[in-house]
Amino acid sequence: MRLVVFDVDGTLVDSQAHILGAMAQAFGGLGLEVPDRGAVLDIVGLSLPQAIARLAPALGVREQAQLVDGYKNAYAAMRAQSLSPLYPGALAVLDRLAQDRSVILGIATGKSRRGLVHLMAAHGWEGRFVTTQVADDHPSKPHPSMLHACLRETGVAPEQTVMVGDTAYDMEMARAAGVHALGVGWGYHPADRLGARVIDQFSALPAALADIWNERAA
Repeated sequence: MRLVVFDVDGTLVDSQAHILGAMAQAFGGLGLEVPDRGAVLDIVGLSLPQAIARLAPALGVREQAQLVDGYKNAYAAMRAQSLSPLYPGALAVLDRLAQDRSVILGIATGKSRRGLVHLMAAHGWEGRFVTTQVADDHPSKPHPSMLHACLRETGVAPEQTVMVGDTAYDMEMARAAGVHALGVGWGYHPADRLGARVIDQFSALPAALADIWNERAA
């Protein structure tokens, strides 16, 4: 069996508008200067407390916790009003991979369990992913805990596993877990920062996965 683990934000769905909007509300609500777009996108992929700590390192623990709560509340309100869209071609590729009986699909995301469950229900993903790992249960990326859990739950070997993500944190996590890293060029970190093979469109994913597994077999 082979395992493909996906990041979510910036890889499967374009949640940029919600992330930027929620961060602006969180900082603005405390009368703080809102971080610029580049700074916010740079921390996408980290668990929320770690992301806030990077954005506001001079604040105390109490103020950082207030920002975390403010972000969660703002994001939930936005999520109730609109759904972050899938990237072009994502659904077709997920359908294709799900039909391959030799492939298992998983998720490793900095989202909360509540946020992921809502997104999966909204996009009709129930039953598609065999293992789903979230920030509630693990240290922040790039710690390999999420991928270790994916491997335990599926029984797939690291050398038969590929982590697909858009940030350097995803790629570092993959290397730390001993699995293959495959970057996507449409997400929130520039391709030259990923330090891994990068695809530019979802339709290229099946061929890239085949190349990785064929190289391993050779």
